[in-house]
Amino acid sequence: MEPIKPVNVAELRRMREAGEKIAALTCYDASFALLEDRAGVDVILVGDSLGMVMQGGTTTTPVTVDHVVYHSRCVAPHLKRAFLVADLPFLSFATLERALDASQRMMQEGGAKMVKLEGGREQASIVEYLAVRGVPVCAHLGLQPQFIHKVGAFKVQGRDDAAAEAMLHDAKVLTEAGADLLVVECIPSDLGRRISEVSKVPVIGIGAGPDTHGQILVLQDILNISPMVTLGRKPRFVKNFMTGGVDIEGAVAAYVREVKSGVYPAAEHSFGDAALPKPETAAAIPAVAGAAAAPQRRK
Repeated sequence: MEPIKPVNVAELRRMREAGEKIAALTCYDASFALLEDRAGVDVILVGDSLGMVMQGGTTTTPVTVDHVVYHSRCVAPHLKRAFLVADLPFLSFATLERALDASQRMMQEGGAKMVKLEGGREQASIVEYLAVRGVPVCAHLGLQPQFIHKVGAFKVQGRDDAAAEAMLHDAKVLTEAGADLLVVECIPSDLGRRISEVSKVPVIGIGAGPDTHGQILVLQDILNISPMVTLGRKPRFVKNFMTGGVDIEGAVAAYVREVKSGVYPAAEHSFGDAALPKPETAAAIPAVAGAAAAPQRRK
């Protein structure tokens, strides 16, 4: 038997180039870490969504660096193959120094291989500061849960021309600053496709249509047990993989298969088209830093 080869940034780029879909899922404890790794999940995210699905809160903003480090430390030792990403929670990357300190803790104490932060081009200096110091970074565009108290609601982003142009530009600026991965959440399918076409790094979608390089969902959502689904507020992009009498591991394995084969997401899990700028228009936007960020749901 050949030894298991752990997924890393280079492997994720290879998967993107080869057209192999990346299956990502959240995880917060040892039991599910073992299960998800066995089931073939490529990327595991210890997300600040733990504030909602583990702590029972209504937003992600109360989650702290200590919380994410703790859950990451529970997950990391049990992954033989999957690539572990940890969220930088609310305001933990408000300054360069805070971002570096939080990232150091995520990687040294939590065992993460990459950190994820929300925000557009205004975070480019943070991304660059971390990247040149050896910290792999995943940028998160579209719906951004940490902005919920500012924007007021979880809703689809990037529907109009200006918002679509801004998000395309944000993706370009963040990857040029050194981001190795992009997550795009709750955006029209055609915008998800366009960002994936122009991005030089893998793009993982959640409610971003079928044409991104991979998909991510919250574990408890696909098991139909999260507060979001049990209270009747299931997002459109969530699919219940517990149907048909499968067990939990079977549900996770089914999710991986459907992502890999392109069965998930289907049209019913995606959002309608947005008005998009022409490619040459988007490319012509000047590379400046400083624009409004978008809102979000979870992860």
